Amino acid sequence: MKILLTAFDPFGGDTVNPAQKAVEAVSDHIAGAEIVKIIVPTVFDKSIGTVYEAMKREQPDVTFCIGQAGGRYELTPERVAINLNDARIPDNEGKQPLDQKIFEDGENAYFTLLPVKAMVERIRQAGIPASVSYTAGTFVCNHLMYGVLYHISKEFQGMKGGFMHVPFLHEQVLTKPGTPSLSKEDIVKGIEAAITAIVENGERRS
Repeated sequence: MKILLTAFDPFGGDTVNPAQKAVEAVSDHIAGAEIVKIIVPTVFDKSIGTVYEAMKREQPDVTFCIGQAGGRYELTPERVAINLNDARIPDNEGKQPLDQKIFEDGENAYFTLLPVKAMVERIRQAGIPASVSYTAGTFVCNHLMYGVLYHISKEFQGMKGGFMHVPFLHEQVLTKPGTPSLSKEDIVKGIEAAITAIVENGERRS
């Protein structure tokens, strides 16, 4: 099995992104699967284009995207992506679309093709907090998850795809008292546990 693992670069004034830091440290082989990693710009449209080109080039069995959700306590595999760009802040190129569809010919929403409940269970078994999320937001994370699932539905029959958010790193909350965070090592462990669940569950979804 080949898994395309993606992560965003820093955005919103941060100098690091926990998704990027963790993905770069994830093992190249997990549970017998080959892991191919790419870093994605936190930019509307360009993010989908970057991952779409990698999907065509690598022809992975699974495209698994990771992003930052500052303020969350847990690793949260996402259940659904909606066909909406509605940015609270500008992306890394200053774009801030409001109330716009991602793809005019896309469905209103696409559900994950990954076994999110099994992923949560595996992450918890690794000693890392996790839960299923039912909102990926309306910023570039939701945008990319939707785009991946849109392209799978149109072009990559049989491929699986989905998204998981991770919390801040400890270094990001030094001046944000009370804000939850995890170490890079724990986030890496959680991502690798999620990938193990993806491999173990093969074709099955939840």
